[in-house]
Amino acid sequence: MRTTAHEESSPRTGPETAPDTSPGGAAGHPTAAPAPRLGRGTLLLMSVATGLAVAGNYFAQPLLDVIGHDLHLSTGTAALVVTVAQSGYGLGLLLLVPLGDLLERRRLAVVLCTLTAVFLTVTASAPNGTLLLIGTALTGLSSVAAQVVMPFAATLSAPAERGRTVGTVMTGLLLGILLARTAAGLLAELGGWRTVYWVNAALMLLIALLLRLRLPTLRTSAGLRYPALLRSTLTLFAHEPVLRWRAALGALTFAAFSVLWTAAAFLLSGPAYGWQESTIGLLGLVGAAGSLAASTAGRLADRGLAHRVSGVCAVLLLGSWGLLAAGGTGSGWSLTALLAGVVVLDLAVQAVHVSNQNLIYGVRPEARNRLNSAYMTSYFAGGAAGSALTSMLWGLGGWAGVCTLGAGLSAAAVGVWTAERLRRRTPRP
Repeated sequence: MRTTAHEESSPRTGPETAPDTSPGGAAGHPTAAPAPRLGRGTLLLMSVATGLAVAGNYFAQPLLDVIGHDLHLSTGTAALVVTVAQSGYGLGLLLLVPLGDLLERRRLAVVLCTLTAVFLTVTASAPNGTLLLIGTALTGLSSVAAQVVMPFAATLSAPAERGRTVGTVMTGLLLGILLARTAAGLLAELGGWRTVYWVNAALMLLIALLLRLRLPTLRTSAGLRYPALLRSTLTLFAHEPVLRWRAALGALTFAAFSVLWTAAAFLLSGPAYGWQESTIGLLGLVGAAGSLAASTAGRLADRGLAHRVSGVCAVLLLGSWGLLAAGGTGSGWSLTALLAGVVVLDLAVQAVHVSNQNLIYGVRPEARNRLNSAYMTSYFAGGAAGSALTSMLWGLGGWAGVCTLGAGLSAAAVGVWTAERLRRRTPRP
């Protein structure tokens, strides 16, 4: 049975209500009752929803040549598909995710998932490059449904289980990112590149329906109008040091992640390995093994170990670049070193990310969507910077130069974690 909404104006309480569980309530008033316990089935649904929502932004990466040939696009125009998707997603993080602190969350998630399905059909049926880019940009914009569902799940979970919940949902999101390339290659071989988008559109409609049926309604009014809500998202950086430190750490680790996944295709398709695109896409399966660490990191965070986990994993991230550098020759044990490096890097990045989110969500529960918006905007800005630097550096230094860049970013992440730890230990006057 679906739970009914708890409106702040309504005094009614009981098992049918699902208010925000934040201390002091959504707008500083006592909440009427705790939110219903998040069941395993609903948690799994939310995890799948996040993965499918973000997958549409990554399908095009192994299909750019095919799409460009079919629509008679230049290589440069075809490459814009990836850039436009990420730009749309970044805009959605800034403009749409904060709405979760203003609007009823289930409805917002359902609307965004439905819009994602609609925009995917625009991409799937695009007769030319212009409509393809428009559909891709709009899909990226609405796919931030994943970042609405994430804090929603954190709010519905008990405080002692928040880390596990975030880790589980994050695993779904990461699997969506990593497996999108593999799924795109397989579906494109079966029915062409448009089939990839048609299938995802159908699945997103199904997800929207299931979310509508299974999620409780939950309104957390921030007591602000939309322009003020956006301004408050930015001012959180000034008032919340945990957000600043964790946003910096997240940006650096995701930049390192993007360095690897931007350069991997260049390495594997080059003379060292000579792999075909369909084989390169399978590397996502290896990375997916590392992403399963997200759930474990969440459980450790529930035990109060989030700071320690993020520090250990930042060091692991730095060490992974030694393995990855050894994997650049394509001979002997090179492939084994490369695959091991991919697993360690993905494990480290995802564990740091889940630890970051668990700490941030505990800062101001009534502002979780705005905190998530601020954090994820920084996170993806770091990823975009990592990809851009890799594209420029590849022609100058090849795989060795890329690994040096990744190691440098990882060392900076270790430095940020160390500085935050020293700050926390320094007694305040």
